[in-house]
Amino acid sequence: MKILHSVVLAVMAGMLMVGVGGCGGMSKQGQSTAIGAGVGAIGGAILTGGSTAGTLGGAAVGGVIGHEVTK
Repeated sequence: MKILHSVVLAVMAGMLMVGVGGCGGMSKQGQSTAIGAGVGAIGGAILTGGSTAGTLGGAAVGGVIGHEVTK
């Protein structure tokens, strides 16, 4: 089970990096929102053991924080 958890986190981190690479044409605030959502999703998944609600909640909170930081 720990191996599966590690693989899922590695895939999520890879997806985040690919997603950030596609942010070249976005505004600074849009980039921060996307990065915050990705980091929040990973953090939420880790803290809640990979639950869907934790991942989505983390993404929402991270996105809001990323959006507000660059105002």
